[in-house]
Amino acid sequence: MPIVNPRAIFLPYCIQRLEDGRYVVLNRNYKPLGFQTTEHLKYEDYPIPVRFKGLTAKKATTLSAKCSGDLDVIYLYDDGCIPTASAADMKRYLSRLEILAKMKFADVED
Repeated sequence: MPIVNPRAIFLPYCIQRLEDGRYVVLNRNYKPLGFQTTEHLKYEDYPIPVRFKGLTAKKATTLSAKCSGDLDVIYLYDDGCIPTASAADMKRYLSRLEILAKMKFADVED
């Protein structure tokens, strides 16, 4: 059963790498931000995948709630640090969002 609340639908939960190396930013239900469906979605069918410039294992570590350098899935929060659970969790989440917001796309001119 999907989680249905504004945080779970509209805030980034993870950044997942596709087979072609592009990434999608997903909500808590592993759907594109704003999607509330329970249907399986093929992310490539939507205009959402991007290539991040300079996304390295070191950068992934700064984005990851788990301080992981894994480039396949980068979790911005997990069940142990839900942003709406406490002010401290929200502050840490927002610091990761700040890093994400400053990143550039590799296939877009500056």
